[in-house]
Amino acid sequence: MALTLYVDTARWRAHHKQVSEQFPGLVPVCKGNGYGFGHERLADEATRLGSDILAVGTTYEAARIKDWFGGDLLVLTPFRRGEEPVPLPDRVIRSVSSIDGVYGLVGARVVIEVMSSMKRHGVSEQDLPHLHSAIENVRLEGFAIHLPLDRTDGSDAVEEVIGWMDRLRAARLPLHTMFVSHLKADELARLQQQFPQTRFRARIGTRLWLGDHEATEYRGAVLDVTRVSKGDRFGYRQQKTASDGWLVVVAGGTSHGVGLEAPKALHGVMPRAKGVARAGLATVNRNLSPFVWAGKQRWFAEPPHMQVSILFVPSDATEPQVGDELVAHLRHTTTQFDRIVER
Repeated sequence: MALTLYVDTARWRAHHKQVSEQFPGLVPVCKGNGYGFGHERLADEATRLGSDILAVGTTYEAARIKDWFGGDLLVLTPFRRGEEPVPLPDRVIRSVSSIDGVYGLVGARVVIEVMSSMKRHGVSEQDLPHLHSAIENVRLEGFAIHLPLDRTDGSDAVEEVIGWMDRLRAARLPLHTMFVSHLKADELARLQQQFPQTRFRARIGTRLWLGDHEATEYRGAVLDVTRVSKGDRFGYRQQKTASDGWLVVVAGGTSHGVGLEAPKALHGVMPRAKGVARAGLATVNRNLSPFVWAGKQRWFAEPPHMQVSILFVPSDATEPQVGDELVAHLRHTTTQFDRIVER
């Protein structure tokens, strides 16, 4: 009895192929929990795609994955002086986002990040005159720009990249390779057409591994079902049931990431209203679970436990049976499954 990740492997891989064809020179990203699949699995899939390079989040991830992927590894977290040294092979490329960082990586392969409208990491336009001498002692693999997902000001992502290309060219810096993130396929094509001497390489994680929502599905197995009547007490806190129904114990608890949710950016009146309603219900211990039974998302009977959750299914629904599996709407980047089943 487990929380299971079912994967329609043929469909999943067909999506990978489609994305790789849309983005020639694609750099697959494998960071965090490996988008729910794990680093080893995604390293295998990147190899299957024929990728010569794989981007990871940290040096620690690079150390873990280096034996599973034979190509270059691009570490996305920028280098900082004083960071803990991690033994890595020469095929690892470091991102760097400051002049000082470039000077601190003598002899290394580096990608220099420029400051985008994200305003997270990156060298500024004022730094460019100082880069000439800084890059003399490193092996420059290219520049990189990390773009925002939303552009609420109506600005154009391509124009932002062009602006940086013009600045780098005016500063007489090498433009052989530009790593980009969060561009559409047609936007990448526009850039490649405008700068034919530069190789644009799209770093893609979510769209590549999770872009086809129908290819994967989480399900939790029913471990126990107990009939209850209105007013019966149950659980750690001895709450009362609000009506007749069943308490359903299902595989999947906090150790799997059930009940844990990353903050979301809400846009529009309706999503915000739903968010307010959910917050209000939570104050009276009413929390909607990610598990679906008989076509509806069911409520937690009480907060999820470490490895299981207890749901309340009212008596007007079909009684679940031990061994049934409930579809669970879980976020891949925060979920740890018990097993994976390939279909």
